[in-house]
Amino acid sequence: MPYTYILECADKTYYTGWTTNLTVRLAAHNCGSGARYTRGRLPVRLVYDEYQPTVSAACKREAFIKRLSRAEKTALINGENPLDAEKCNREQR
Repeated sequence: MPYTYILECADKTYYTGWTTNLTVRLAAHNCGSGARYTRGRLPVRLVYDEYQPTVSAACKREAFIKRLSRAEKTALINGENPLDAEKCNREQR
């Protein structure tokens, strides 16, 4: 089953990816054999995941999430609509 996920790294940055097995992928990230980005930012923890119907959909969703700002990703993690978060951020400027 394909999933899109967001990890929070030890340095509080976010990493977004997709996988067909969240448990195995999270373990790979935490043992240093995951993505190069996360290797120097261990440990990581899963803060968000969503099931996707196909691998293609998971890849597209990953690309979409990677384009979001940090505030939008945080809103998504918190169960909010990230586009609403961006609107709030623009109004605060």
